[in-house]
Amino acid sequence: MKSAATIALAGLAALAVAMGIGRFAFTPLLPMMQHDRGLTLAQGGWLASANYLGYLLGALYAMRSRLPAAGAIMGSLLVIAACTLLAAATDRFVLLLVLRLLPGIASALVLVYVSAWALEALAAAGRPGLGGAVFSGVGVGIVCAGVVCAVLVAMAATSATAWIALGAIASIATAWIAPVVRGAGSAAPGPAPAHLRASLWPYWRLIYAHAAFGFGYIIPATFLPVMARHALGDSPLFGWAWPVFGTAAALSTLACARLANRISVRATWAASLVVMAVGVACPVVLHGLGGIVIAALAVGATFMSATMLAMLEARRIAAGAARRLMAAMTTAFALGQIAGPLAATGATVESGFGGVLVLAALPLLVAAYLLARGR
Repeated sequence: MKSAATIALAGLAALAVAMGIGRFAFTPLLPMMQHDRGLTLAQGGWLASANYLGYLLGALYAMRSRLPAAGAIMGSLLVIAACTLLAAATDRFVLLLVLRLLPGIASALVLVYVSAWALEALAAAGRPGLGGAVFSGVGVGIVCAGVVCAVLVAMAATSATAWIALGAIASIATAWIAPVVRGAGSAAPGPAPAHLRASLWPYWRLIYAHAAFGFGYIIPATFLPVMARHALGDSPLFGWAWPVFGTAAALSTLACARLANRISVRATWAASLVVMAVGVACPVVLHGLGGIVIAALAVGATFMSATMLAMLEARRIAAGAARRLMAAMTTAFALGQIAGPLAATGATVESGFGGVLVLAALPLLVAAYLLARGR
């Protein structure tokens, strides 16, 4: 039997690959691709949306999937590593859309299956507190991708080089994870309890909160490096906005796990959404680099904590059927983050993201209120 620390580290690495590379590596790569491939901001939005659509499809599939955890996790990680490497080899926009869609599907499966497997395994081992370490993997992956891109920008390397470097990292991590997750969830999950088979309506507050979260965070998460580059010009410092975002994400999950044990998971979740709303709106009132740094810290410090707290709350109230509720919440999140870039379609760095950022912050405040008021 694997130790709790090994399980937590494998979960961390899986989320680092799935989310930090499969989902969010495109964010620091977008300015590089604009520079050396002539990618427009509108095309960047379409590529981001393809990934978000894939995430939605993966979450929908996870709601009904009866795949064993090991197969779902390892198959998805291999898809992410392969697509990351292949993105270096083509400039064809249609192919790039496909290479963003597939990792989106895979990353949703990894998030749902790793959340269910790792939290259950850690609870069985008597170490549920290590769940914070598992979810810090997303921040670790974001920092890794951001630092790789920032260093390569300073070296005047191409975006193709960055895709290859990140694909190699994903491949190595996947090879290490394989023996740890082997045999995990070898049996298909049993049927959900009757109340979950009948309706997810009793959990509408949780589902709405995750949808508002998806919509609210995605504008800064997608365009933060672009906004930073505009503020800093050609200075390579713009590339460090994303590592700051990821560092805040990694550290916050550990802190929020402790806070949730002291007060409650739901109260901590609601508070994190308020902090996120403040961060999303910050560049509207504080222009220039200062507003961008505060946004990176506030959104980065809450976006993965909100995910972790949502998964913990789903496991707490849905018990053995947690994976279905996790998948439903992830589906709502995916719908929200698809709507986000579409809302920003008409925005440009020159005209400002102000109105879109305010629009993104409001649903987060509503979600925080509903979580605080609900049982």
